[in-house]
Amino acid sequence: MTDLFGNPDSAELAATGGTLGGASHDHLPLAVRLRPRTLDEIVGQQHLLGAGSPLRRLAEGTTAMSVFLWGPPGVGKTTIAAVVSQATQRRFVEVSAVTAGVKEVRAELETARRELAHGRATVLFVDEVHRFSKAQQDVLLPAVENRLVTLIAATTENPSFSVISPLLSRSLLLTLKPLTDDDIGVLVDRGLSDERGLGGQFQIEPEARDTIIRLAGGDARRSLTYLEESAAGARAMGQQTITSEIVENSVDRAALRYDKDGDQHYDVISAFIKSVRGSDVDAALHYLARMLEAGEDPRFIARRLVISASEDIGMAAPSVLQTCVAAAQAVQLIGMPEAQLTLAQATIAAATAPKSNAVTTAISAARADVRSGRIGLVPAHLRDAHYSGAQQLGHGKGYIYAHDAPHAVARQQYLPDELADATYYQPTDHGNEAGIKDRLATIKKLLGR
Repeated sequence: MTDLFGNPDSAELAATGGTLGGASHDHLPLAVRLRPRTLDEIVGQQHLLGAGSPLRRLAEGTTAMSVFLWGPPGVGKTTIAAVVSQATQRRFVEVSAVTAGVKEVRAELETARRELAHGRATVLFVDEVHRFSKAQQDVLLPAVENRLVTLIAATTENPSFSVISPLLSRSLLLTLKPLTDDDIGVLVDRGLSDERGLGGQFQIEPEARDTIIRLAGGDARRSLTYLEESAAGARAMGQQTITSEIVENSVDRAALRYDKDGDQHYDVISAFIKSVRGSDVDAALHYLARMLEAGEDPRFIARRLVISASEDIGMAAPSVLQTCVAAAQAVQLIGMPEAQLTLAQATIAAATAPKSNAVTTAISAARADVRSGRIGLVPAHLRDAHYSGAQQLGHGKGYIYAHDAPHAVARQQYLPDELADATYYQPTDHGNEAGIKDRLATIKKLLGR
């Protein structure tokens, strides 16, 4: 059987252990040959594969609910679809939203209708479903609603924004998590030893194994592709041991020395933040690229940018914090590789913004006073006066409501007596803070400070 584009059916290929009709498929990519045949062979996603989970029930044939698989590239979306189809001996058809139009989708649905009339159900796998237009998604709706097909749709984008509500409401939304380094390590080891893979023909040095895992960046398909190319490189050199040098030459990428838990992790992120602080946008982008190429967690980079937006920029350009927070949220939504654009935008915004550490020094000074015991009593007129008996204690007496005062600034004491003259926030004359500095001087005059 073939899919819409004439390729061997993924589920059928998996069931035959890499052969169809007795013919060898060694020429197929390693990632295809090693595609799991059962749910138990799937690496990662254990939160979706437990007993009684929707995917288990779908594979066992106890439910025909359509599902949307949302997750970053290379985490097993296509694999899960193929395994679910094979587990129940259903017909498996794969459609790519990049190349298939309404006509092709209608044709597949009509074929599914005829097959169902003969007692054979169809699993329709739509890859990159977020690329389908509204009209194409509308074509799928009746087939999903009437269960003409079991739709398994994969997307790297949040379906809540890219899929029509009626289609999403008739399906389960399952979120796939990025594969961990341990998960990728399992795949590399399986690729080396499994008879469908390299069959024990090669050994790999620990450093070379770590290099493949790091360069894969949590993408299962990429890790097996790198392993396959590295094995081919070793074979061409007449070697049976895959080294880091062979990996680097084979995948045409520099094997950056970057230990996520070691000095390079801390050195590069330090250089990144200091370049942002120093307003050298090119240096900041260089260190960002180094981290991304080395497989650093993009969420970690986003968190550091959010911190820098307050620590190094603050009120000089307060909109940068909004940009960095939005970037952190976007990274969570879309993942890599597209998240590199979001991180680059936030990096450029932060590096080119006017700088001020006035926020940092202000909260540090305030906390230092508190830690040293300079606290004092809250002035009586500022205390809570809403509970019974508070007025008898003098709480709230003499309080001036700021909105009733000229310029909405009420002249009264706000700090405790011991800190009446304390000054923590001292704005610079950089960017937006220059205006704040002038306004603050006026406010202090109105307050009589």
